[in-house]
Amino acid sequence: MPELRSVRQPAPSEIDERVFRDSLGCFATGVTVVTTRSEQDRPLGVTVNSFASLSLDPPLVMFALRRESTTLPMIRGVGVFAVNVLATTQREVAARFAAGPPRWEDLDLREMVTGAPVIGGSVASLDCRLHAIHPGGDHEILVGEVLALEQDPSEPAPLLYHRGDYAALG
Repeated sequence: MPELRSVRQPAPSEIDERVFRDSLGCFATGVTVVTTRSEQDRPLGVTVNSFASLSLDPPLVMFALRRESTTLPMIRGVGVFAVNVLATTQREVAARFAAGPPRWEDLDLREMVTGAPVIGGSVASLDCRLHAIHPGGDHEILVGEVLALEQDPSEPAPLLYHRGDYAALG
C-alpha cells in the first residue's frame, strides 16, 4: 500500500481572493434569475449563477445568496421562489437583475403555483417552496422543493457565465 503523505493546507486567509475568484471563473455556470414576491406582494428578483439540482426524490434544487442580499429575507419570509433559467437572448435581463432597477419593465411575466413571478422567454422555469436554508460562509444556501416546472424547447441555448462575462454554447 502506498504511503500517504500529508500536504499542508493553507489557511483560508492565505488564499488570495482575486486568484480564488479567477480560478472559479474558469468553471462555466448557467445564469438564472431567482424571483419571489414580498409580503406586500411586490415582485423581487436577483441574478444567480450558483444554481444546481440537488435531488430527484424529492425534487430539490439549490442556490446561494449573499447574506446581505435584500432578496434573502423576502424568500425566507414568504417561503417561495421561482428559478428562471435564462436563454442566450436574455443577456440584458441577467444584467438588469444583477445591477438594480429598473428590473421589471417590459418583461413577459406570469405565475405557476406559488405566485412567484416567472419570466417569459426563459429556457426553463421552476416554481419552488423553500425547503431549507444552510449557512455557507458569507452566503446562505437555499434549498427549494420544485412544485411546478416548465421548459420551452423552442428557446435558444441557455445563457452561460464564464471568466467574468456572459457566454453561449458553441
